[in-house]
Amino acid sequence: MLANTFVDNAKVMAKGQVTIPKDIREVLGVASGDRITFIVEGNTVRIINSAVYAMQVLQKEMAGEAERAGLTSDDDVMALVKELRNEDENA
Repeated sequence: MLANTFVDNAKVMAKGQVTIPKDIREVLGVASGDRITFIVEGNTVRIINSAVYAMQVLQKEMAGEAERAGLTSDDDVMALVKELRNEDENA
């Protein structure tokens, strides 16, 4: 097993509910009221913090967009931000 890998388990209750062990909640960075996402791949299920998963999906969808928009340096990005701020102030 990998050095940062560990195994934990929980009992499935009558209504299908499972308490996520504390060590797992800490690794996922979730607390009471947070949402988690289940990703099923064959007979394996991954559990991920929903906010983290949403950010990963967004990053994949946005990959390469800056280059396609001609933003190839920090200066290009800063110029765009200044332009947009000026438009907001003049609107």
